[in-house]
Amino acid sequence: MGQINDAFTVVYLGIAAGLYLRPEYALFNSRIVSGILLLLAILTFKILYQFWLYPSYLTPLKHIQTPERRTWLRGNTKSVFIETPYAELREWIKTMPNDDIIRYYVVANLERLMCTSPKALGELLVTKVYDFEKPGVIRKSFRRVVGDGVLLAEGEDHKIQRKNLMPAFAYRHIKDLYQVFWTKSLEMITLIQEDLDNPSRKTASHTDNTIQIDTWASRTTLDIIGIAGMDYDFDSLRDQDSELNQTYRRIMAPPTVSMKILFVLGILIGKPEWAQQIPTARNKEIEESGAVIRNVARQMIRQKKAKMEDPEAETGIDIISVALKSGTFDEENLVDQSMTFLGAGHETTATALQWAIYALCKHPDVQVRLREEIRANLPSTNDETPISAAAIDNLPYLNAVCNEVLRYHPSVPATARTAVRDTTLAGKHIPKDTTLIVSPRIINRMEALWGEDADKFNPERFMGPGKANTGGAVSNYALLTFLHGPRSCIGQGFAKAELACMVAAMVGRFHIELKFPDAKLELREGATVCPRDGVITLMTPLEGW
Repeated sequence: MGQINDAFTVVYLGIAAGLYLRPEYALFNSRIVSGILLLLAILTFKILYQFWLYPSYLTPLKHIQTPERRTWLRGNTKSVFIETPYAELREWIKTMPNDDIIRYYVVANLERLMCTSPKALGELLVTKVYDFEKPGVIRKSFRRVVGDGVLLAEGEDHKIQRKNLMPAFAYRHIKDLYQVFWTKSLEMITLIQEDLDNPSRKTASHTDNTIQIDTWASRTTLDIIGIAGMDYDFDSLRDQDSELNQTYRRIMAPPTVSMKILFVLGILIGKPEWAQQIPTARNKEIEESGAVIRNVARQMIRQKKAKMEDPEAETGIDIISVALKSGTFDEENLVDQSMTFLGAGHETTATALQWAIYALCKHPDVQVRLREEIRANLPSTNDETPISAAAIDNLPYLNAVCNEVLRYHPSVPATARTAVRDTTLAGKHIPKDTTLIVSPRIINRMEALWGEDADKFNPERFMGPGKANTGGAVSNYALLTFLHGPRSCIGQGFAKAELACMVAAMVGRFHIELKFPDAKLELREGATVCPRDGVITLMTPLEGW
């Protein structure tokens, strides 16, 4: 579609130039009127082309199955915004033949594909992974906040960055970070306990043990990535008003309706980055927040360099130390990598913790069983005995619960890819510039891959011989929370261990229930997706651990 928009622009400019160069061709003896009428004519044809001609007759993807019902405005979806239609996709997968790939249309009949089989997913994510890249508009948007690190790098640049960062995320290195995860998890529950015991809570309007999980989750994971990633403690748990914590809270606010409208308009005129360039208050806020994060990252890199140059100082086991020792990153690239670790590394795991607590509240029997395993095998939270990686990894039910949370409630429910060249998937021709959606929220719950209980929260699926990592699914591509292949999440081992430690500490210390158990689940959808209310719970301290 980008090529079509460029073609219309060339045609318009060419004809307009002819009018101005040859005034005898001007309509109504007015160049201005001629230009306006010409523009309206081209826009009318462009709308006609995009809303009707292309999807009905001219798409090169007609060979791929699509739902029958489509409107000119919303395509096959119910939304007037550019959103992934999860409910509709689940229904289409069940009811229509799709032969590896589904084709559907969103607002303004913008075309999308989604792979639905392990064969197509394997090619998209592994064997032909570099035929597809993140859409440029997404990269430009995220770059403002997470830098230009391994998350957004493409092609050869991505291969080099990932290769040089992989040692920092190897298990032999991650296992030494469990103590960091555990210590910060204990600090979190200690401060929650202090908050519950605070006399100021005992007021007429606030007499219960209400805790909102999201703020604690975000502050804890920010502190963890600071220490484990950059050997720096932000101390966000004790100072929730710290500049960096507040900066991320502003950034993670979901997009406003006006921003969604601007994005749709930008897509329609062929300039998707347009919405990010308009000097709106939101864009200004994001730019300023990104500058704050970049400045913090640069200060940490310089402090770390100075520390490593001191022969008497301990260099630490953090990720940036490993990157610095490799000698392959200059300062600016290290700043970009740090921004990536800070942004992507703390928010996704904080979201996962929210979902974990929500799920355990919805399934109290799972919470009870998990608490019994934790208390029987881990040291008391009052015990300062160092924790080992084996102590956490050898708790089968804890890891089953965490894996099921990650399967059932992926923090990032969908991501997009654009074909950068003509290629094929599952034997089907995929033209350059085609947009594809990879949706863990859909694939992780497909009955064809997980069985009849795919749409049920059931940690038991990860218990038993050979199921600890697969959940008994029929394919490696059934679980896409961290994707697969060269573009899979480089920090998945880090995130799983971090989540397990935080869940263990919270469930071991508190009985947790939702304050409003019968309330309808509403989502806050942005870079990650989590309960809109931040998971408001009632937390009752338990004795004996």
